[in-house]
Amino acid sequence: MEGFELEFDHFGLATRSPERAVAFLHGLGYRDQQPVHDPVQNVNLILCENGTMPAVEVISPADGAGPLDGVLSTCNEMLYHLCYRSRDVSASLAAMRQAGLRVVQVAAPQPAIMFGNKRVSFHMVKGFGLIEIIETGRD
Repeated sequence: MEGFELEFDHFGLATRSPERAVAFLHGLGYRDQQPVHDPVQNVNLILCENGTMPAVEVISPADGAGPLDGVLSTCNEMLYHLCYRSRDVSASLAAMRQAGLRVVQVAAPQPAIMFGNKRVSFHMVKGFGLIEIIETGRD
């Protein structure tokens, strides 16, 4: 980690067909964790990991309105965010802004069941796209 003090964690794949996405990832040698329903974000999640390739979080809509409604309104699947870990999210965001990037918070920090209730937040980095940041705290 340097610069923005962010460490890459995973790709976020939004899909209406999580079983198909996981089947494809299995074909690439990925192993999946138990599916998890995140009631705070109102999504279903499956984290898929591979020892030599980046992790992929398969995210599918739960019942009712949720954050994937807009993302999946024009297609059934898409990579839609990159996730990073930060020990100091405020400092990471300040460094991005100091570098001249426009960063807009899309979702305020909230506990995420997938990551042991560590807080996650979402930010749109203009010219780059949507990022998720997992707060790891200062170890």
